[in-house]
Amino acid sequence: MKTSKKEIIIVAIAIIVQTLIFIVVGMNKAYIHMDEGFSMGLTNYDKIKIQMNDDFYDTWHTKDYYEDYLIINEDEKFDFSPVYINQKNDVHPPLYYFLLRVAMSFHVGRFSMWSGIILNMIIYAGITLFMYLIIKKLLEDTENVLEKSIVLAVFSSITIASLTNLVYIRMYALSTLNIVITAYLHMRLYEIKEENYKLLTAIGLSALVGSLTHYYYLFYLVVLFIMFTIKYLKEKRYKEFGKYFAALAVAGILSILIFPFSIQHMFFGYRGQGALSNLSNIMTAFKGIVTYLFIMNRYGFNNILFFVLVSMIVIVIYKRMRGIEIFSGRNRYVKYMLLPSFFYFLLVSISSPWKTLRYVLPICGLSFILVFYYLYVLLKNIVSKKALNRIFAIIFIVMFIMPMWLHIPIQELYTDRAEIVEKLSNELNLPTIYAMRSNGNRFLDDIYLFSKIDESYIARDIEYTKENVQKIFENKDISKGIIVFINTQQNNKEILENICEATNLEKWKHLKRLNACDVYYVK
Repeated sequence: MKTSKKEIIIVAIAIIVQTLIFIVVGMNKAYIHMDEGFSMGLTNYDKIKIQMNDDFYDTWHTKDYYEDYLIINEDEKFDFSPVYINQKNDVHPPLYYFLLRVAMSFHVGRFSMWSGIILNMIIYAGITLFMYLIIKKLLEDTENVLEKSIVLAVFSSITIASLTNLVYIRMYALSTLNIVITAYLHMRLYEIKEENYKLLTAIGLSALVGSLTHYYYLFYLVVLFIMFTIKYLKEKRYKEFGKYFAALAVAGILSILIFPFSIQHMFFGYRGQGALSNLSNIMTAFKGIVTYLFIMNRYGFNNILFFVLVSMIVIVIYKRMRGIEIFSGRNRYVKYMLLPSFFYFLLVSISSPWKTLRYVLPICGLSFILVFYYLYVLLKNIVSKKALNRIFAIIFIVMFIMPMWLHIPIQELYTDRAEIVEKLSNELNLPTIYAMRSNGNRFLDDIYLFSKIDESYIARDIEYTKENVQKIFENKDISKGIIVFINTQQNNKEILENICEATNLEKWKHLKRLNACDVYYVK
C-alpha cells in the first residue's frame, strides 16, 4: 500500500510532539543508576569496574578520577576496543555499547547524560513508527485507521514504562526497537505468498541486530520462528520455509562469528546458569510471574491493567449471556504478536536475575497495544462507534492522570537526587569519606556524585579507630566539616561517633538515603 503525504505528515508531527515530551522528561533526570554507570564505563574504560584499579581504595582522589570512568577523553575518541573487550568480560552483547560510544563521542572530555537520552529518543522515533505500522495492520478494516493507529502508538510510547525506557541509559530501548521491527517484518512475511529476498534479508538483519543487543530478544524470536515453522510445514511450503530458516541461520552464524563470547554468556556464565536454575523452580517461576504482572500494571499501564482485564471478563460474560459473538472480526496477524509476547513475558518472569521493570520493558509497548486491541474488538459489536471513541478517550485520560494521582514515578529519573547533587557539588563540597563495606559494594550507584566532589577517599573494610581516621584526614582542611557516605549493613551511629571523636567535630546530620548508602554532613 502506497504511503500518502497526509500519513507522512501526521506521523512526523506525532514523533515531533513525542520528542518534545521526551526532552522535558529528560531535563528532569538528576542521577544515574549503577547500571547506567556501567553503560558509560564499559564503552571507554580499560576495566569493567573502576573499583578494579589498584589505587581505588584507601587513597584520596579528585573528581576527575571518577569522571574518567564516565567519559571519553581526547586520546580515547578513536579507540573502540573497550566496547568489545569489556563486553567479552561482562554479561551482555556489544551493539548497544557501540552506539552509546558513538553518541558519547559528541562531547569528548565531559560527562553528559544527554548522550544516552538522545540516543534513546532517536530509537524511540523508530519504535513509535513501527508501533504505528503494527497497529495499522491490527486495525486494517476500521474507519480512521491512520488517526487511531498513530494515537495508540504515541500513547504506548509515553506510559511510565516507556518514559523509564527513554531515560534509562541501557540497551532496553534498542531491544524494544528490535522486537517491534521483528514483529512487523513477520507480519509482512505472513501476508506474502511468493519469494521476497528483501524481506527475508531484513528479517535476518533484525535477528542479527537483536541478538547482538540483548539475549532476551531470542525468547521473542524463537517463539516466532516456531510459529512460522509450523505454518510453513502445515501448508507444505517447504521451499519458503527453507529460505526463511536459512535467513535466520545465517544471522545466527554471523552473530556468533561477530561475538563468539555469547555462547559462554548464555550457557556457562553466572547469568545464564542462574536463568536455567530459575526455569526449573516452580515456586520461583510462580512468584516471578505474579511480581511481573503487578510491575506491568503499575508501569506499563499506569495502574489500570487489572481494571481493563476485569472489564474484558465482564464483557465476555455479558456477550455469552446474550448470545453475542465474542470476538467480531479478529485480526489475522494478532497471534503473531500475542504468543511471542506472552512467552517472552513468562520466560523473563521466571529467568530474570531480579524482578524489576527493565527486563519486561521491550514488550511493554506491544502488551499495551494488544490489551487495547482486544478491548476494542470486544466492544465494537455492542456499542456505537461514537460511544467506543468516548470509552477509549476516558480510559486514556484516566490512565494519564493515574501517575500524578498515585505518585507513580518514572524509574531511573531520580528527581529526588537533584538537591543532594547540587548541595555536594557546591555548598557542601567538602572532604568526603566513603565508609565502604566491600560485601555491599555498589559504588557505581554513586560514581556520578563522586565525579562532582573535589576530593574523596574510599575506605574499604577498615576499623574506625582514632588513629585510622586521623591518618585519613591528615593535612586535610576539615574546619567546615566533612561528608560521610556509609553503605549497607554497618553500624552507622558507631562509625559517625568514632569519626567525630577522631576529628573533633561535634555532630552530624543525615542528608540523604541513596540506593546503596546513607550520606551525612559531619560538622
